[in-house]
Amino acid sequence: MPSVALRRAVRETVSGLPREFWWLWTSTLVNRLGAFVATYMALYLTLDRGYSASYAGLVASLHGLGGVVSSLAGGVMADRLGRRPTLLVAQGSTAAAVALLGFVRDPVAIAAVAFLVGVASNASRPAVQAMMADIVRPEDRVRAFSLNYWAINLGFAVSSMGAGFIAEVSYRAGFLIEAGMTAVCAVLVFLRLPESRPERAAAEVAEDGEVSLLTVVRDGRYMGVVGLSFLVALIFQQGSVGLPVAMGEAGFSPADYGMAIAVNGLLIVVLQIPVTRVIQHRDARSLLVVSSLLAGYGFGLTAFAGSVGVFALTVCVWTLAEIVNAPTQTGLVVRLSPVHGRGRYQGMYTLSWSAAALVAPLMSGVVIDRFGARWLWGVCAVVGTAAALGYGVLMRRLPVERPAAAAPASADAGAGVRAA
Repeated sequence: MPSVALRRAVRETVSGLPREFWWLWTSTLVNRLGAFVATYMALYLTLDRGYSASYAGLVASLHGLGGVVSSLAGGVMADRLGRRPTLLVAQGSTAAAVALLGFVRDPVAIAAVAFLVGVASNASRPAVQAMMADIVRPEDRVRAFSLNYWAINLGFAVSSMGAGFIAEVSYRAGFLIEAGMTAVCAVLVFLRLPESRPERAAAEVAEDGEVSLLTVVRDGRYMGVVGLSFLVALIFQQGSVGLPVAMGEAGFSPADYGMAIAVNGLLIVVLQIPVTRVIQHRDARSLLVVSSLLAGYGFGLTAFAGSVGVFALTVCVWTLAEIVNAPTQTGLVVRLSPVHGRGRYQGMYTLSWSAAALVAPLMSGVVIDRFGARWLWGVCAVVGTAAALGYGVLMRRLPVERPAAAAPASADAGAGVRAA
C-alpha cells in the first residue's frame, strides 16, 4: 500500500505539465549537475593557484557583482529578444567564459573573467522563470517552480560531491566539465524549446503602453515584495556565510559544518515535492508570513546551539522555510507581473537575491566581529519578523490572475517545434 500511495503521489506531482516544461527542467538539472566554479572557486584560487584569501574574496565579490549587473539586463533581453534567444546567448557565453577561466593565470585576468562568468550565468535566470510562467498554467505554477527548485538542489548536491573528487585530479578539468555541460544546456534549448514570449497586439501596446524597467520601479507593491525578498534572502545567505564563520569561532571543524549544512540539501531533495503537494493551493500570503518567521527564528535558534546535532536541528527549521518560500515567492512574482513584462519583473526579483549575496557577507562579518555571533542570529530573527509583517500588510488583497493566451507561433517557435 505505501508503494501504491507513493506512485500516486509522484504521478500527481508530475502529471499535467507541458513537454516544454520538462525540457526546460532537464536543462536546469544538467546545468546544476555541472556546477563547479561557484563551489570550489575559493579553494582553486588559494590552494591550487596560491593566492591569498583576500584575493579569493575579491574574485567572489566580482562574480556576485556580475550577477547583479545581469539580473536586470537578462530580464530586459527576455522581454525584447525573447526567452529562447536570451537563454542561448547566456548559456553559450557562460560555457565560453567558464572554459576560459580554467586557462587564465594573471590575477587581473582571473578577476575579469570571473566577473564575466557572473554576468553570463545569471543572465539566464529571468528568462527561465519567465518561460516557465509562459508555458505552465497558472494553477500549476507553484508545482512547476517547486519541481525546478528541486532539480536545482538535486543537481547542486550531486555536483558538490563530484566536484570534490574532480578537484583532487584537476581543477581545470572541473572548469571544462562545467563548460561542456552548460553547452549541452544550450543545445537542449536550441533543439527542444520553442519561443514562448506572448505576442502583443498593436492595440494592446497603445492601450497599456510599453513595460520598461521604470514601470517595474514605479510598481509600489511589487517593489515592496522585491524588498521583502531581499530581507529573506539576507537570512538564507547566512547558511553559507555566517554559519561557517560562527561555527569555526566556536571551535567546530569544517567537517562539522559540512555535516550540519548537508541537512539542508538532503531535506530539500526529500521534502520539496511532498511539501509542495500540501501548499500549492494554499494562500500565498500566509505561506510567506510563516516561512519568513521560520527562516528568521530558525537562524535565531542557532544562538543556543552547542553541538553539531543542535546546529543540524536549526538547519532543519530554516530549510523548511526555504522549501515553502522558494516556489511560493516565485509564483507570487509571476502573479504580480504583467504578461508582457515578465522578463523585466523576474529580473528585478533576481536582483534582490544577487544583491543579498553581496550584502550578506559584509553584514555577517561586521556583526560577528563587533558584537559576536549571537547578535547575528538575533538580527536574523528581527529581519524575519519584519519580512513576515511586510508580507502580511502588502499581500492583503492579491490581484486575481487571468490565464494568458497562448503565444502565436513565430518563426523561432515553428523551428523549435519542428526540431522537437
